Amino acid sequence: MSAPSLRIPLRPLARILDARQRGENPDAIEKENLRLRHEEMRDRARIRAEGRIVLLGAMFALAFATIGLKMWVVAESEPAEPRTSIAGSSIVAQRGDILDRHGRVLATNLDTFALYAHPHQMVEPERAAQELASIFPDLDQDRLTRDFTGKRRFVWIRRKISPEQRQAVHDIGEPGLLFGPREMRLYPNGALAAHILGGASYGEEGVHAAEIKGTAGVEREFNDFLTDPANGGKPLQLSIDLTVQAAAEQMLYGGMRLMNAKGAASVLMDAKTGEIISMVSLPDFDPNDRPGLPTEGHPDDSPLFNRAVQGVYELGSTFKIFAAAQAIDLGLVKPETIVDIKGPIRWGRHSIRDFHNYGKELSVADIIIKSSNIGSARLAEMIGNDLQKQFLGQLGLFEPTPVEMVEAPSGQPLVQKNWTDLTAMTVSYGHGISVSPLHLAAAYATIANDGKRVRPTLLVQDGPQDGPQVLSYAAALQAQDLLRLVVSEGTASFARIDHYSVGGKTGTADKPKPTGGYYKDKTISTFASMFPAHDPQYVLIVTLDEGVETSGSEPRRTAGWTAVPVAAEMITRIAPLLGLRPEIAPATLADITLTSQ
Repeated sequence: MSAPSLRIPLRPLARILDARQRGENPDAIEKENLRLRHEEMRDRARIRAEGRIVLLGAMFALAFATIGLKMWVVAESEPAEPRTSIAGSSIVAQRGDILDRHGRVLATNLDTFALYAHPHQMVEPERAAQELASIFPDLDQDRLTRDFTGKRRFVWIRRKISPEQRQAVHDIGEPGLLFGPREMRLYPNGALAAHILGGASYGEEGVHAAEIKGTAGVEREFNDFLTDPANGGKPLQLSIDLTVQAAAEQMLYGGMRLMNAKGAASVLMDAKTGEIISMVSLPDFDPNDRPGLPTEGHPDDSPLFNRAVQGVYELGSTFKIFAAAQAIDLGLVKPETIVDIKGPIRWGRHSIRDFHNYGKELSVADIIIKSSNIGSARLAEMIGNDLQKQFLGQLGLFEPTPVEMVEAPSGQPLVQKNWTDLTAMTVSYGHGISVSPLHLAAAYATIANDGKRVRPTLLVQDGPQDGPQVLSYAAALQAQDLLRLVVSEGTASFARIDHYSVGGKTGTADKPKPTGGYYKDKTISTFASMFPAHDPQYVLIVTLDEGVETSGSEPRRTAGWTAVPVAAEMITRIAPLLGLRPEIAPATLADITLTSQ
């Protein structure tokens, strides 16, 4: 406890006695002490009051400063469009670039502006609506007028505008028309590689920033990577080659038009690394102006549909090489083994026939060269249902491809639930099972990679894949030889091109009707190829939807007349871009002339 303060008496005895001895008046001492006490009390009270006033003033000053600061912030800020947002979330404006394998830009960001309006600040709202409708023909002038003259205090007009459009709006001179800075996603190559990139759109947005979100393709698949601040804006590098992609799209589009097809797809893969060098789906679109999702019709009628990844089709006789390769691998046959192909093969109400009459027997090599359905079915009988199903599963033909695209899971192969003897026979020549062109590319790459499983990827790889050995080295080499014979002697003769050797297999399948059964005049034609044939480095799949060659007296729909010529032209154009040197056969000695220098 603090010691109590001492109170000085008004009439101290010692001073009173001393004053009386000197003849002074003792009452003066009391008055003086009373005055001093009053002054002391007054000083304490004044100090206490002044402290309270200072504290109260400080509190008022702080309150007014807080209110003033808030009013300044409100006055200087511009209202954003009302939206539902997650508490504590922030708009991420920066997004990493996307590059091709050589570092060329496929997708980047561009500074732009959004256009919005504060109708309460407008001077001539009707004129502003009229001028905006002339600058942006897609805007509804009547609706703009209603928005500008109604009770709304904020109106979004355009999420992004060009510099020319911004200047035109600025020239209107309307103070209620305002611009907000933001970034937009730019695809400088237009529709090139559209299905791979997918596109982007705005997510959470305000008047001063907007979040760019991937809509489809790798933009959506790698959205977290592209927007992660921890990456420091690191770009995403894909395996595709921009130059090869451009050439492939140009050649495939020309082939699609020439063959009167409604759609087309192609996949070019590195057979050793699994890298996708180019992938095309036609018709395509411009991701800078991505169209809306279709509301009616078949999904593959939309340009957004990726035929190479999402489209699953019966790819016909391209599957026959799998039956032959597996039968050779199991030691059941050799390429020269003779197989009974007397037919048709009847199974209940079903019959298996060949496109042409090939006689009563063929060698395994001729089954592939001439593309005999009956011969392929006989090979499937030798292999057996369980082993066939196991092998096709090891090739990845029963599950979606693992390629890094958000659309990949939707490319689920269609496989028979009951794998009967009839199923095994029809699947051996590509009927009764539907897969995507990318599935077929990966399976052919496994053969080209000497039997080691190859998984397709859109990311640059450090070296060859070391997948499981699903086919022996010897069987893979013999399968490659058979594919070379198909081009040199069989149904893919149009793939014999100068300076580049090609191996491959044709496949023509009738398109199924939505109501059941098959069309007689609509096919899916495919050529699955690998080159250079003597040492395959690349696999190219070309698929045409309803292709038909009409130069002759009758329309021809088989792959040998449709898909093969298109693929041959593509290889001729692409091979030099891949750095493959032309193969020049040495001249005979009789043709060599010695000359002196």
